[in-house]
Amino acid sequence: MNSRPLRVDGGGLPYLLKLPDRPESAPHPVLFFLHGYDEGAPMPMEDALTLHGPLRTGNPGAALAPFIIVAPQMPVRGDIWHRYANGVRAILTNVLEQHGGDAQRAYITGFSFGGNGVFDLALLQPNTWAALWAVDPTRVPERDPNAAVWLSFGEVARYRKRGFIQALGLEPAAQTTAAPRVYLDEGEDHVGSARLAYRDDRIYAWLLAQRLGGP
Repeated sequence: MNSRPLRVDGGGLPYLLKLPDRPESAPHPVLFFLHGYDEGAPMPMEDALTLHGPLRTGNPGAALAPFIIVAPQMPVRGDIWHRYANGVRAILTNVLEQHGGDAQRAYITGFSFGGNGVFDLALLQPNTWAALWAVDPTRVPERDPNAAVWLSFGEVARYRKRGFIQALGLEPAAQTTAAPRVYLDEGEDHVGSARLAYRDDRIYAWLLAQRLGGP
């Protein structure tokens, strides 16, 4: 990624926006990132949303280059992304309309409580997200989100590993990255799982292979 993300305020949740390096090649895939507990306000937004996730320095620029990256920040901390589902949807609508986003290739990822938010929003917003990518979430979703899923395990989700795999029908990514529901466990702790996940070219390639309604 060559340019710094833009800060966007007003109209609901504030967010950082990173546009593709080749804006003329629209429509663009869209990748939303939902932060964890510590990165909620009052932590400064630019610091919070580049600490983990796709906007962190050192992530693979070539793999991220095609995406519009969007990282909203909640005004309070907690496992409460479900309360901001309408705000996230409004941002997505704006990005699709104003920046050439591809509605068939809108993806959502999150770390820790943000990983919980990935599943919560998918359940509240059916037929919106082409794929879900949860990084060390803290709880198993209450029901099947009916979407493609990549789950990156860390030390927190690992305690419920069997529950996640059974509830979501996940296959090991070590055996296949072509399946629509996979998991990867590289034995890392909580923060380490995010560091490795968001540097993994394979996951961005997997996302781009997913579309609403199938390949």
